[in-house]
Amino acid sequence: MGILEDKSNARLFYKYLSKVYDRVNRFNWNDEMRAEALSWLEFGEDDRVLDVGCGTGFGTEGLLRHADDVHGLDQSVHQMEKAFEKFGKRDRVNFYRGDAERLPFRDGVFDVVWSSGSIEYWPNPVEGLRELRRVAKPGGQVLVVGPDYPHNRVLQRVADAIMLFYDEDEADRMFEAAGYEAFEHHIQRATPRSPRAITTVARVPEE
Repeated sequence: MGILEDKSNARLFYKYLSKVYDRVNRFNWNDEMRAEALSWLEFGEDDRVLDVGCGTGFGTEGLLRHADDVHGLDQSVHQMEKAFEKFGKRDRVNFYRGDAERLPFRDGVFDVVWSSGSIEYWPNPVEGLRELRRVAKPGGQVLVVGPDYPHNRVLQRVADAIMLFYDEDEADRMFEAAGYEAFEHHIQRATPRSPRAITTVARVPEE
């Protein structure tokens, strides 16, 4: 397990990163990548949408362009304070402080569940993916963005020491273990020199 897959370490890390997160994030996960990921989802007129690991609200901002009923959850109060500055605490988005592996919502209440830049910090990613599936409606959509496993062996050792990086084969294993039957992976990249993101779009099985 990487150092930032420990939740207390991740909270401390984001206490300081939150001050500059929006400026540095665009080198790994930018507006164009977010728009492309959103284009892979289908939004209905009255959809209820959840952003798990919403952080400063970058993904949330994109979701608000497609839905009015948007909810955001994060474990870092420092990250969420930045989101409050953008959207208010209860104005455009309903915010919750919580854990992706123990979501504080009933079963089957969201049409779309989005999580970008969060899975890499989950100690048990399969359990987190099960939770995303649990709170989504049958037939609903789940989108997860995480860091693609590097090909360079030196970078692989660094990645393994820090947090979760995974390739398409590992994504297959995790999503299947979490109970998903239909999903597809996309590789995204901000620039040719940027780290790759692996974005998975899954459909929740019908009951």
